[in-house]
Amino acid sequence: MQESEFKITDRGRFWKIAGAGAAFQAGSAAVDSATVVASLVFQLTGSAFAVGAASAILRLGWLLPQLVVGFLAECSTRRMPFYVFGAYGRAICAGLIALLLWTGTGLSPVMLATGFLILWTLYAFVSGVVAVPYNDIVGRSIPSGARSRMLAWRFFGGGILALGVAVFVRQVLETTQSMFQGYALIFALASVLMLLSSTLFVSAGEPIIAAQEPSERRKGLVADFFRNGWVILQGDARFRLFLFSQWLGGATLMALPFYVVAASTYGIGAADVGLLLGAQTVGSLFSNAFWGRLGDRAGKLRLLQTVGVLRLFPPIGVLLLLFFADTGVLVGFVLLFIVIGALMSGMTIGYLGYLMEISPDDRRPAYSAYFNALASPAALLPLLGAALIEYISINAVFVAAVVAAAWQLALLNRISRIQGG
Repeated sequence: MQESEFKITDRGRFWKIAGAGAAFQAGSAAVDSATVVASLVFQLTGSAFAVGAASAILRLGWLLPQLVVGFLAECSTRRMPFYVFGAYGRAICAGLIALLLWTGTGLSPVMLATGFLILWTLYAFVSGVVAVPYNDIVGRSIPSGARSRMLAWRFFGGGILALGVAVFVRQVLETTQSMFQGYALIFALASVLMLLSSTLFVSAGEPIIAAQEPSERRKGLVADFFRNGWVILQGDARFRLFLFSQWLGGATLMALPFYVVAASTYGIGAADVGLLLGAQTVGSLFSNAFWGRLGDRAGKLRLLQTVGVLRLFPPIGVLLLLFFADTGVLVGFVLLFIVIGALMSGMTIGYLGYLMEISPDDRRPAYSAYFNALASPAALLPLLGAALIEYISINAVFVAAVVAAAWQLALLNRISRIQGG
């Protein structure tokens, strides 16, 4: 599809997809694992392991289903039904969590935490169905030269909505008589926003897949599909090195749920979660235009390299706060979460864009499935972070994040040299 043709004929689809992403971003901000969920689980359990487990569950649930979904999607001429199942399913799960938190105030914290983690696991694994069909439909709907802009508009619109969500979170947690019922209202809002997102994306429709002769991979068994993934891992250097860089990125992100834990040692509690979420949203919102322009003009890999540099700042910043700060700690954490919001936005735009860029058009569902399934071991790293906190100190998890960020940047630079960037 030529970009000029796209501007004339598919502008409506562009904005529906961007709007769907914006609504989902706002919904996911309401259940953000680094702020809202980390705070909720820590309030319920007081355990760093439980906080790490909630983060690991979300990432594992997002990644693991994609191998199976990728195989099924390649065997199908339509990918939208997979999206419908996952997108509406996660909205329902968020609603069920809201119902549990609202009606479960009489339960013990252990029972409430157990029920939450069970439903959170279901939410995560149902969400994991979405990525493969989403990436494929977006890849066929939006030409490469417009994808970074679409993602930037998605994150800009989502950032505006998420700011409203952050205000709502702070207000609810400050004024609701029962703290857990306050969290229930937050998850209910997330459910509504995710339903809106799903409906917008489905209304954009799915481009028709060109008729073609069934290939061996579509006629093959699941074992053949897995074998093809191993062949790609061995033969495609960019795919392999990008995968390794994502593992290191996971090692950096293992610290993410523990910024709230670190903040709690200075008396920053649940009522301040909305402020930290708002700061994260501001960082995302005001960096989107920069990331979109950088991705389209300099390329997705250059965008990822820039994000790689930015990844060094939050763990170094929190270490400085923990070692030297006596006053103004809340301000320091607000600034850290602004940077975290910016890097998370850039990371998502760069990751999605670069994966689409290195995936052949007719193999995009498979590449997405292989990549995300192979990246799934990194989802367990928040548990390693919890172990570092438990057996060494909270500082250790942030030191490990700095080392991983530096290593990832070196690997991205190597990919750039391979492709002549």
